[in-house]
Amino acid sequence: MGIRAYKPTSPGRRAGTVADFAEITDRKKRPEKSLTVRLKKHSGRNHQGKITVRHRGGGHKKLYRIIDFRRIKDGVPAEVLFIEYDPNRTSRIALIQYEDGEKSYIIAPAGLTAGMKVMNGPESDPEVGNCLPLSHIPPGTTIHNVELRPGKGGQLCRSAGTEAVLNARDGKWAQITLPSGEVRRFPSHCRATIGAVGFSEHSAISLGKAGRRRWMGRRPKVRGTAMNPVAHPMGGGEGRNAGGRHPCSPTGKLAKGGQTRKRRKNSSKAIVRRRRSRRYGQLKV
Repeated sequence: MGIRAYKPTSPGRRAGTVADFAEITDRKKRPEKSLTVRLKKHSGRNHQGKITVRHRGGGHKKLYRIIDFRRIKDGVPAEVLFIEYDPNRTSRIALIQYEDGEKSYIIAPAGLTAGMKVMNGPESDPEVGNCLPLSHIPPGTTIHNVELRPGKGGQLCRSAGTEAVLNARDGKWAQITLPSGEVRRFPSHCRATIGAVGFSEHSAISLGKAGRRRWMGRRPKVRGTAMNPVAHPMGGGEGRNAGGRHPCSPTGKLAKGGQTRKRRKNSSKAIVRRRRSRRYGQLKV
């Protein structure tokens, strides 16, 4: 895996870089038809047609690959057939086939290659690609695709290059350090996959031009200070105005260091240590 730069035939090519796709097993292979579904585009709009998520719309057509985040087919070994590209996520995916013939997609961890064997369940070994309950994973192990509630499927640490660390276990609870630095308790029956998510070079890719962002379905953003006061809290003023307040969203939520989590959220009791603030390098309160 690596990053490739083209010859500078245009300003966009000069500044942009792409992945070399060296980890992809077969670049001409079509995705597994039985594990794909077409998704309708909503362009960030709800059922009333009102925009609820800004800067969404357009983009290339994509087939959604159905990923098995639950990994509940226990005790049946599976062979990794292909490592594939997925346009719906930053990480790569792996097509696996169980001994009974069933196929499924999983997130491809770093080090997983075609021909390797993976397995789910408590009796599995703590090796890369295997999915086990937290109660059967040795402390200090790097994990990803972590469940928040048993049986719901992995929800945390699924993007490229992310990983969590299982610190310790105490009875019905396991303590995990998340990529943000937050230390959190999880039920020991929750499952996680061994290893870190692959393709860690994704964060170093430079798009190079605005058009590549449009291909991804992202529309342009306008600065709040360039708007009128009726459209944004930081708008208005004679000439170029700095805004007159701390950076915020159109609804007034602070953009740098502001609290967005509900103070009395029920799941806050599971947090052992909060993540560090990106702005001040201090613990969140």
